[in-house]
Amino acid sequence: MTRLIPCLIIVFLLRVACIGQVSHTYVSTEGLSKLAIERIMIYTPDTAWLYNHHASVTVFNNTLVAMWSDGMKDEDKPGQRVVYATSSDFVHWSPVKVLALPSIYNADTANVLTAAGFHVFHDTLVAYYGEYTPHRTNTHLWAVYTTDLEHWSKPADMHIPVNPNHGPQATAGGRLIISGNFTFPYTDDYRGLSGWKMSSFYDTSMYTEDNPATFYAPAEQSGFPPLCEGAFFQATDNTIYMLMRVTGKGWHGRLWLTESKDDGTTWSRPSEQRFPDNDSKFHFGKLPDGRFYYVGIPDTLHHYDRNPLVLSLSADGKIFNEHYIIADELYQLKKEGLWKGGQYGYPHTMINDGYMYIIVSRQKEAIELLRFKLDQLP
Repeated sequence: MTRLIPCLIIVFLLRVACIGQVSHTYVSTEGLSKLAIERIMIYTPDTAWLYNHHASVTVFNNTLVAMWSDGMKDEDKPGQRVVYATSSDFVHWSPVKVLALPSIYNADTANVLTAAGFHVFHDTLVAYYGEYTPHRTNTHLWAVYTTDLEHWSKPADMHIPVNPNHGPQATAGGRLIISGNFTFPYTDDYRGLSGWKMSSFYDTSMYTEDNPATFYAPAEQSGFPPLCEGAFFQATDNTIYMLMRVTGKGWHGRLWLTESKDDGTTWSRPSEQRFPDNDSKFHFGKLPDGRFYYVGIPDTLHHYDRNPLVLSLSADGKIFNEHYIIADELYQLKKEGLWKGGQYGYPHTMINDGYMYIIVSRQKEAIELLRFKLDQLP
């Protein structure tokens, strides 16, 4: 386990107590334990549909369900669709099935779809996806739902202009919050199918939609670096900590934080944290024993390599100071494409039946699912 020297720990504790910062002590892989994992490639392309990214995983009716964005060759280009696959045993997966196809932008060009995660309530599974035009305009969030994984509803418009980073996550009070780039829509509809309201740390006059192209302008106007792709956890005092990636020319290897003390209705002015980041997506959650976890790529020495994939734990949600290597093996890219790269891209996690599951894209080409038993963690 990597540790800071005692005097720095004291400084961190004092700073956290005073202004509520979230810090992370990862320095390098030296001395870190590697978890014993199982892994399976859900999908590896052959000669077509060579871009695969934005994966999420859930369990529904004792079945593992994975979804992701599926493009012909390049990242987020017209015609990109959303697909899914299922498994009853982790090892054997169904053939890929199309979940949603983009609408037509004009006579010869389609819109772009992005997989946006799941929500389960009672006997229903909801799957979300964002849609925007080839010009990154007219953003919509859609949902389809099923009770049997065979028959899906028609797409339902959620009436919010958001292309999510992660699907809905419930707070302690039952409210559902979507992690977008800089907007964090919420609803008190337990189904996640209606009542969505927009929320952001930016004034509403600074944006009209939230997609991969619209987070630059409000950041520049506000004096922030490009903030995007949030993920959150809720502390024991019910404060919601939303960490955000910094990308592009503003990248300095650290995450930024905005907080909400009113269940996601309003958010604080963001601030840079002592939380290293490789320039990638990440995910937070809570273990059954009450500890908070982060899964991501905190290495800052090899920008954009997105390797190794690390699990970090925190007893209080303020200092993540216990680290483990989940995986660091390399995947060989089959076909070059726009922005394709990164060994462990955009992890999404799930806790189920004594395991943590982590789904990732490999070089934005293949989709892999990893899992490990939680009883390995001291």
